[in-house]
Amino acid sequence: MDSMNDEANRPRIERASALAAELRAILGKLKRKLREHGGRSDLAPSQVSVLLRLEKDGPAAVSSLARAEGMRPQSMSAIITSLLESGLVSGSPDPNDGRQTLMSLSRECQKFLKEGRAARQDWLTTTIQEKLSVQDQEKLAAVLELLARLVED
Repeated sequence: MDSMNDEANRPRIERASALAAELRAILGKLKRKLREHGGRSDLAPSQVSVLLRLEKDGPAAVSSLARAEGMRPQSMSAIITSLLESGLVSGSPDPNDGRQTLMSLSRECQKFLKEGRAARQDWLTTTIQEKLSVQDQEKLAAVLELLARLVED
C-alpha cells in the first residue's frame, strides 16, 4: 500500500524538488545583486557574519564571538584583527572583567551598514518599479506571503 502511495506522490515530490531548486537559484542571484549594490564587497563572509552578530547582539569578547560563530578563538582573533585594522570594530575593556576586551562596531561600520542597506533598498525599489507592472507587483506581494510561510517556525 505504501509503495502505491509513494508512486502517487512522486509527481508532487518532483514538482516540490524542482521548485526548491529554482527558488534557491533565484534567491542566490538576488543575493548577489543586492551585494553588488550594497557597497564595500571586499569583506569575507566570515567578517560580515561577525559584524552582523555584533550589530545584532552588541559588544562581545573574542571568545564569545568564536563560540557563537562555531570557530576556534585563534581563527576569530584573526578576523577581529583584520576588522580592527580596517577600522570597522573597536575594543574596550569589559567593565565586568578587566582582563577581557569587548569588541563593538565602530561609528564608521555603523554608517557603512546603514548606507549599504539603504543602497540595496533603493536598488530593489527602483528595480521593482521599472521591471514589474502594478499587477506583477501584486503577484510579488502574494509570493512574499508564501515565502514568509515557508520560513515560519
